[in-house]
Amino acid sequence: MHNISLSRFTNGRANLRRYHQARWDEPVIFELSQRGERGVLVPELEQEVAAATSQTLLGIPAGMLRIQAPHLPEMSQNRVLRHYLRLSQQTLGADLNVDVGQGTCTMKYNPKINEQLARDARMSELHPLQDADTVQGLLHMFHQVHALLMEVSGMDAVSLQARSGSQAIYGNFAVLRAYQEDAGSYGVRDEVITTIFSHPSDAACARLLGYKVITLYPDADGYPDLKALRAALSPRTAALIITNPEDTGIFNKKIRQFTDLVRAAGGLNIYDQANANGLLGITRAREAGFDMCHFNLHKTFATPHACGGPAVGAMCVTRELERFLPSPKIMLREGRYSVEDAGPDSIGKVSAFMGTASIVLRAYAWAMNLGAKGLREVAEIAVLNNNYMMHELLKIPGLSAPYAPGKRRIEQVRYSWEKLHADTGIHSEQIGIRAADFGVHYWTSHHPFVVPEPATIEPTESYSQADLDEFVDVMRHIAHEAYTDPETVRSAPHNCPVHAIDASGLDDPKRWAITWRGYQRKLLGQAAKLGA
Repeated sequence: MHNISLSRFTNGRANLRRYHQARWDEPVIFELSQRGERGVLVPELEQEVAAATSQTLLGIPAGMLRIQAPHLPEMSQNRVLRHYLRLSQQTLGADLNVDVGQGTCTMKYNPKINEQLARDARMSELHPLQDADTVQGLLHMFHQVHALLMEVSGMDAVSLQARSGSQAIYGNFAVLRAYQEDAGSYGVRDEVITTIFSHPSDAACARLLGYKVITLYPDADGYPDLKALRAALSPRTAALIITNPEDTGIFNKKIRQFTDLVRAAGGLNIYDQANANGLLGITRAREAGFDMCHFNLHKTFATPHACGGPAVGAMCVTRELERFLPSPKIMLREGRYSVEDAGPDSIGKVSAFMGTASIVLRAYAWAMNLGAKGLREVAEIAVLNNNYMMHELLKIPGLSAPYAPGKRRIEQVRYSWEKLHADTGIHSEQIGIRAADFGVHYWTSHHPFVVPEPATIEPTESYSQADLDEFVDVMRHIAHEAYTDPETVRSAPHNCPVHAIDASGLDDPKRWAITWRGYQRKLLGQAAKLGA
């Protein structure tokens, strides 16, 4: 009998997977539509319901009313199921592959029992306009997550309303502006200081709210330059917003000096702590001298990333800034929870209602299951995994980790394939595309591109040593190909449903089609021109 394990393992170590994605010549769903086909038979409108709702449309402006029914695909249930299952087989995802190459996004395992909790009818069928007396359990859960995040951050108050990390950053800048307006310094203190390796949303949100941005660059060891900070501070300084560790994975051990200098100059300190995966239970924003911070529950607290949504960006502030947080707020009085207006100083809403309740529930379940010791262990294993992977990856010819030579990193590393590119002509993006041929995801966006030929890799605590070894082996194999057979890398992917993509139209709006109907109109327009 043939020993099938021999083709999969060598000396107990897994070989590269013989991987090939499914390839379906799958039409878009509008092409599959067949007139009259139905997946669900909707009951006829009852006369009593029609009578009760007959006045509903009268208050809607005529210009907002449809002239005709929407052009929706008409399909049976089984054909809809086949369509989306086929599409799902043509992609990579955190539940299918070793997903450590997402850098800064913290792609970690989302426990499936938490998914079941979020889909339970007692959660999924709640309505955000229900009376508070009917959702006491939900409000208790929000209140508990507030308390958890206050403990983790050292802050005094929390809002879970923001639907993303960037929205939480925007919300914190709105709190900064409201604080300044109350103090009479808005428009006078109009400069925000950040660093080049803090998240790009930090600078973007500051600009969106009218602040000028001063960007600090790293010194030779990769730390934000303290001398440059001193030079940037002035009576116009409104705030410092900074990530620590930055997106290089380097922790700024002088962070308290930074925040003390900003406070002495009259500014506030904002901590972009979207990714706190290597810090839980070890460091806190309060002790580092910050006035505000935010967490991405879809990163640190193991809820689905979901392509940017649904998500929760938790805004955390000191007591001095609490009155500016978004409205409404949850209050506990005599054992009962209520949802109340936050008062005249509030920035209002940054999103509807109180936040994405199903995501808050997932994060709550994850944190409560782990407990305080477990949360610290998350950070310890994430740091251990990251440094093990860095030790192994740096053995690969052509790969380096710029800055802080010989130093450890926290939860991620921004590597550079600069030498490999100089030797072979192969770019980091091409390595990422080739990685898909082995069922591995490797992120090809590492803004800003200060590090040449960047690769930002973050293992998190979710992955075993075997998982990390598999990813390292894929990188080693591709690097070897780059030196010995670069055309294989250059012409990748080979085992995916779509091979090299023609990107020539990305900068030509005349070739864009955002919807199927728009695409059809452009085709008709082209045909008409050819006929003329």
